[in-house]
Amino acid sequence: MPSNVLIVDDSATIRQMVKRTMQIAGLDVGEVYEASNGIEALAQLNDHTVACMVVDINMPTMNGIQLLTRMKENARLRDIPIVIASTEGSRKRIAQMEDFGAFGYVRKPFQPEQLRDVLKPLLGVVDDAGSENANAELDLF
Repeated sequence: MPSNVLIVDDSATIRQMVKRTMQIAGLDVGEVYEASNGIEALAQLNDHTVACMVVDINMPTMNGIQLLTRMKENARLRDIPIVIASTEGSRKRIAQMEDFGAFGYVRKPFQPEQLRDVLKPLLGVVDDAGSENANAELDLF
């Protein structure tokens, strides 16, 4: 069954790249919802159920850390798996996101394969031996 995904990034280009990557990778994605900041993401989550989210850290209005903080306060939202896709490289900041429940991290600019590999387990895709990717930029928690 296809899984719905929410992409939260202030860059429309990045949101389109994430959507395109999921399509090309053949991931079993249903509806793809978009938000340009945390406030819009919370509104989308109020209206839609999603299997996972791809979230940027640095956004205006409400950033990724603020969004995850708000989600952790809500019983319905706290267990949604989050993949961080950000230019933020600070281990402290990434560890903070992990503490809030982030499943994985992909540093922008990312290769489509990196995003595909981190999303596959969240969307119910079983790895095959040929798709192993030992890229240093992909950091699964």
